[in-house]
Formats: sequence, structure tokens, C-alpha cells
Amino acid sequence: MDDKLKIKISIADRVYPLTVELSQEEGLRSASKKIDVMIKQFEENYAVRDKQDVLAMCALQFASQVEQKQIDNAIDGEATIERLKKISAVLDQYLDN
Repeated sequence: MDDKLKIKISIADRVYPLTVELSQEEGLRSASKKIDVMIKQFEENYAVRDKQDVLAMCALQFASQVEQKQIDNAIDGEATIERLKKISAVLDQYLDN
């Protein structure tokens, strides 16, 4: 069974035909809608004449969100490691007694 699907995604009034895994379809369609919503917001709030500028700002917005999540996860990971070290130390102390 071939789990590839041919879909058409519309971004900034352009249609892009794609062949994707069945499991990717929902995510791609959702991302396409988010991009179009963001484009509309940029066009309404800023005097932007060129779609390229709007798309660049969308790309920057999404990329910065991904980067911030990675930074936040790294910080959370470090905090978790510190808590585990403290728990381990308490357990070691308890087992030594």
C-alpha cells in the first residue's frame, strides 16, 4: 500500500502541488492556514507592498518561535537534570545510612 498522497497547498495566493506522507497532510494544511493568517496580519498592520517581504517576515516569525522553544526546552532540561542530581544525592545518603 502506497501511503503517499498528492495534495495542493495554497500559500499567498499560489498553489503548490505536493506529494507527501499521509501522516503529514494535516500538519501541512494547518501550517498553510497559519501562514496565510500571518500574511494577512502583516499586510493589515504594516505598509508592505511586496509579498516576498511578507513571506520573509512570516519565515522569521516561525523560525524564531522554533528557536525559542529549543532554548526553553534546553533550560527546562537543565533544571530537570539538577533536580535528578539532588534526588540521587538524597537517595545515596539514605542508602548509606
